[in-house]
Amino acid sequence: MIKIRCLVENAARRASALWGEHGMAFHIQTPDGAILFDTGQSGEVLLHNARELGIDLAQIDALAISHAHYDHTGGLMRVLEHTRPMIPLYASPDLFRARYSVHDGALTSIGVPFTREKLAPKVEFRLNAEPVEILPGVWTTGEIPDRSDFEGRSATHQIRDGDGWQPDPYRDDFSLVIQAAEGLVVLFGCGHAGLLNILKHVKRTFRREIITVVGGMHLISATEDDLRRAIVTLKTNFGTPDVYPCHCTGETAYVALARAFSDKTHPCPAGTLLTYET
Repeated sequence: MIKIRCLVENAARRASALWGEHGMAFHIQTPDGAILFDTGQSGEVLLHNARELGIDLAQIDALAISHAHYDHTGGLMRVLEHTRPMIPLYASPDLFRARYSVHDGALTSIGVPFTREKLAPKVEFRLNAEPVEILPGVWTTGEIPDRSDFEGRSATHQIRDGDGWQPDPYRDDFSLVIQAAEGLVVLFGCGHAGLLNILKHVKRTFRREIITVVGGMHLISATEDDLRRAIVTLKTNFGTPDVYPCHCTGETAYVALARAFSDKTHPCPAGTLLTYET
């Protein structure tokens, strides 16, 4: 049995003792081990929710980081207080590039809030732009090279380019692919590489049906045309998978998906549990 549990999300399951924060983290349990995908913003919320849900962080076999932004990496040092020494950490080679949000000329750092040197004594870095199998049946997508469809962009996200600036290319953005008996489950962090770009890459790379798409899909900045294209493509190219949008997907996009797919669209607050046969 594969169990995917949302540990950190903007909202928490109603009538529970769980907390929410602007961030994302998932716990993936398979017969071969456990993975923590992202760590939320503070670490405090992740640790609280893990206790409430009976998840022992000392039993995690690997960490995976979807991309550099602080709301996915901010809890990392707190988590490492509870994991085994030198735990493998899977991420993009571009993880530690400095990233900023620029508003009216003012810069705010939004990348990993810890240096590589500070993390080095605590983790075994496994940074790779290609797909990598973390545990049997659980893969990273690697970098998404084909960005021919719309991306999950924010106009304020910038990186340094010599003495100037350029839009963040989001080369660090990757997702997880979980191979269940029924088909593929694609687990997003923020989907900055673009919902459709990621799914096309997964279909081309893993050559199996995508049955579920979960996580932050960064459709919050999508245009009406983008949303229409996403809905049509999910129907025609991907057989209308179950969709669990959360975090940065945005309310407008959630409503559009729910209207288009009815009972195939589901909320995904902290505490949500998805199970699949192996």
